[in-house]
Amino acid sequence: MTVSYNAAPVFENLSWDIHNDRCVGLVGPNGAGKSSLLKMISGELSTESGFANARGAISIGYLHQEPRLNPEYSVIQEALTASSRLPELQARLARVEADMGLPEVYSDEKKLSRKIEEQAALLEEFTRIGGPGYEGQVRATLLNLGFEEHELELPVTALSGGQKKLVGLAKLLVVQPDLLLLDEPDNHLDMQGKDFLEKYIRSYPGGVVIVSHDRYLLDVVADEIADLEEGRITVYPGNYSEYAAEKDARRVQQQHQFDVQQREIKRLELSAKRMLTWGRSHENEKLIRRAKSMMKRIEKMDKVDKPVAERKDMGLQLAGWRGSNKVLEISGLRKGFEIVGEEPRKEVLTGLDLTLWHGERVGLVGPNGAGKSLLFRLLLGREQPDAGQIKLGPSIRHAYYAQEHETLESSRSLLDTVRRAANLSEPHATSLLARFLYSYQQLNNRVDTLSGGERSRLQLLLIMLSGANFLLLDEPTNNLDIRSAEVLEEVLEGFEGSVLMISHDRYFLDQVATRIVELQDGKLIDYPGGYSDYQEAKAKEKR
Repeated sequence: MTVSYNAAPVFENLSWDIHNDRCVGLVGPNGAGKSSLLKMISGELSTESGFANARGAISIGYLHQEPRLNPEYSVIQEALTASSRLPELQARLARVEADMGLPEVYSDEKKLSRKIEEQAALLEEFTRIGGPGYEGQVRATLLNLGFEEHELELPVTALSGGQKKLVGLAKLLVVQPDLLLLDEPDNHLDMQGKDFLEKYIRSYPGGVVIVSHDRYLLDVVADEIADLEEGRITVYPGNYSEYAAEKDARRVQQQHQFDVQQREIKRLELSAKRMLTWGRSHENEKLIRRAKSMMKRIEKMDKVDKPVAERKDMGLQLAGWRGSNKVLEISGLRKGFEIVGEEPRKEVLTGLDLTLWHGERVGLVGPNGAGKSLLFRLLLGREQPDAGQIKLGPSIRHAYYAQEHETLESSRSLLDTVRRAANLSEPHATSLLARFLYSYQQLNNRVDTLSGGERSRLQLLLIMLSGANFLLLDEPTNNLDIRSAEVLEEVLEGFEGSVLMISHDRYFLDQVATRIVELQDGKLIDYPGGYSDYQEAKAKEKR
């Protein structure tokens, strides 16, 4: 099948089989067409050639990257729209019941009998798809996903990004389609939400296709990885880590086979050319025929495709410098808020203590609303604590990566933003932006025209220019594609400085963090090691 965007093909002559007994992780660089492919499978997007064929009638559930919820509905009202068939059956049952009360029906035995049969058939289907207990099932599903009873009446416009994702998931849970298409389902979810999502996908009775940049999630749930690149899909058995290793091995092997074959073709072509030249100059028909035969043999060779060139990586470099041995000391930190109509004052941070030393890379985790971003605002001096102290080492210079990119001036151009950051010449700034994968045509574009991933790379470029030796990173991998996240991991591992990072990216924390600090119920708890070590320690505590 073929799909184009703005006359440019997204993919051409693409073929792919999806099975109902496995979870497939669909990966590929930004712009490869992953979301377009899901839309095509769901029927939202039509193909220009070819077709999508399902063996037998199957139901498909599609969770968009940004769930499409009715802004006029409450949480429970939106969740109740999960089944389009139930409201239709209820309307038909109401019509049949009204018809049975008409004199021309109840006085005619044949008409009445037909209406009774129709009512019985509708009631049977209504019962079979869960009609009588439908609202209770929807309500219970929302509560199981972490909503409080009082939150079910909230308007969907009042929900966070993660809560909107959970409403979308609840609708799919209720109807249980044969094939689930999930586009970045883990975005905005906290650790508890991600844990639920994993269990849900692993136990799902049908087929699942999931687009995600969360390599930890893909490691846990994927049975196979479908790699969409340059308009083609290559399927690898196993999870993400197995795919990454196998893809590298295949690329090396293919490059070797391609190089060997190219050398052989070149040798044969030179030999054929020599024979043809010598044969023509000496009028030797036998040599001419041999030369032409050799050229035909080259044409008929089963050619090894040249491996797809690896995409250029973001040119991030973070040198840092040692500075003070004690980077940060927090003691007795307290912070609360007055909430209108509520007593008493809400205490968020209730006496935090934390010491961060040179060279440490500390992951700050905890549920949404625990106060992680509030702690960062206090560290940056944007809010003042109610009590306690925050001390930075005397030779510490910090830089901040903001989750919502609010540190960027949206009205400035990329070029102006970079030049002002470090008093750079235009050629130097242009060269730096090219290293961070921006095209020449983008240089004078305003920051607010950039995608989330492009803004993330710009923030990282500004942090690089800051020369800081203490980095405060708030969800730095949220909008990065997988390869850019890997570049960030590699750079942070070699960083001569210290890092405090808020992240729900468990793979990232496993690769980078030397210590995990959990913010729970207003207190900080220390766990040595990466995320997997933290998770193991939590499991032991529970046991």
